Amino acid sequence: MIKFDRVAKRYPGGNEALADVSFEVARGEMAFLTGPSGAGKSTLLKLIALLERPSRGQVLVDGRSLGPLPRRQVPAHRRSVGVIFQDNRLLNDRTVAENVMLPLAIAGVPAHEAMKRVRAALDQVGLAGKEPMVPITLSGGEQQRVGIARAIVSRPPLIIADEPTGNLDPELSFEIMRLFMRLNEVGTTVLIASHDHRLIARLGKRVISLKGGQLVAPTLVADHPSGGPHGPG
Repeated sequence: MIKFDRVAKRYPGGNEALADVSFEVARGEMAFLTGPSGAGKSTLLKLIALLERPSRGQVLVDGRSLGPLPRRQVPAHRRSVGVIFQDNRLLNDRTVAENVMLPLAIAGVPAHEAMKRVRAALDQVGLAGKEPMVPITLSGGEQQRVGIARAIVSRPPLIIADEPTGNLDPELSFEIMRLFMRLNEVGTTVLIASHDHRLIARLGKRVISLKGGQLVAPTLVADHPSGGPHGPG
């Protein structure tokens, strides 16, 4: 589903955020992207979402190279990728339902069908009945769930998340990760950037580690919650 082939990203001014990065995430896999602040995690996710383009190398999603993708095809690509941010980026002058509906409105989905899908997405993240509320009245964990509902309402085959539990306490963080695991169990490919190594270790998924814009080692699998190692995923 995702393939990086010797990818580099250099920003204006000479800062090289990624250098010679190669890895793959299989269709239907869930994996974690880790590394210290400034390691290149956010840049890597932006390349997948076509918020940035690589300076060198190839980024492929579902077999398509994103670097040369014409601008007119970028919106369609972005609709196929659900993106979740740490800060939610919710609009507090709109209701929960209106926030979740935004991708469908942009895609031109009829209002009746869109509302059915919004209710289904909110039910999937445990927020049924919260449609008329405004995000600022919700808890931090509920706001993050609204962000996830917005990302999945278009039913994308791929979800990427940038530190989605960074502002949450450990119990809420685990609940959010369990939600991602349930999405993965129904076939969605999931790639999550996170610095919470203890939480990642509880989930037993493959780990891709970055440092200074480079892979620091072959991709690994975190310890299983029972303490025993998994085989390669």
